Amino acid sequence: MRNDTVKQYLLIGTILVLTYTLGAQLFVFFPGLLGAITLYILMREYYFKLTVIKHWRKGFTAALFILASIIVIVLPIAGMIQVILPKFTALIENQDAVTATLQGLADKMKNISPQFQINQQQVMEVIQKITAAIPDVLGATANMLTNTVLAFFLLYFMLVDGRKMEMSINKYLPLKDTNVDNIWEATRTMVVSNAIGIPVLAACQAVVAMIGYAIFGIESWALWGIFTGVASLVPVVGCMLIWGPLSIYLFATAHPGAAIGLALYSFIITGGIDNVLRFTILKKLGDVHPIITTLGIIVGLPLFGFMGLIFGPLLVSYLLLMIKIYRAEFPDRKE
Repeated sequence: MRNDTVKQYLLIGTILVLTYTLGAQLFVFFPGLLGAITLYILMREYYFKLTVIKHWRKGFTAALFILASIIVIVLPIAGMIQVILPKFTALIENQDAVTATLQGLADKMKNISPQFQINQQQVMEVIQKITAAIPDVLGATANMLTNTVLAFFLLYFMLVDGRKMEMSINKYLPLKDTNVDNIWEATRTMVVSNAIGIPVLAACQAVVAMIGYAIFGIESWALWGIFTGVASLVPVVGCMLIWGPLSIYLFATAHPGAAIGLALYSFIITGGIDNVLRFTILKKLGDVHPIITTLGIIVGLPLFGFMGLIFGPLLVSYLLLMIKIYRAEFPDRKE
């Protein structure tokens, strides 16, 4: 018996060491795995209906779903990159014009508020930081492309062998069937809420912001609208990260009426869309508390990158769910 126990601990130790070693080397590709899991959860029900009920061929159906994902997800992101990248290129190639614009803005702000002071050296430091960050952005883009290809590669096999995969997971989870169902339901709710809800919210706020920027005379209003949609993902401050500085810029460049109009429009309309969607469409997709979403995003982004928007809140929900399951699996027993 003692020898069996020693063998058991040695085997567990070997498994843990190998898991850590492989995980450390492959962690950079972890977002691709998370992306495949996300897409699988979103497609699972419809895929099984086509292959199990209507008897479509598994491989063909999986390839069809992947093609649809590329059209719906990859092409819009590629389009946004095509819009944004030339602007960054122009920024690097025309630093003198950028410096003059920032310096002029600083001078006007100084006339409005003497306490506001920006010198030439500070302006140059800002530009140098932006320039230095571009290689990191390009590297992150290349990494995202690799993880995207990996996600679709994994998704194909997850769809084709989905039922076998789920049976294996259920077999090795040391929990009651009821608690396994709870975990699955929590996962599905959080993934659907964030994977669909967050992009819908960002896209709606981007479109509404574009309209406001066009009305109040912001140049490159489409570009700033995209930035506003991305900024809406940031907890607490959100879209204000974009429309706030733009309003200040309009005020400093002798357009006070447009500045006040843009600020009011952005605060009431662009910001109001968030509340309207959360209490209508997003509530139907999955009623996830905003605190869970906010904490999850703060934790998830440094861990998983873009996929942290989905799996960060999922980790927080799992923590609360595991506490609930623990109390169900091991209830207090009073003598």
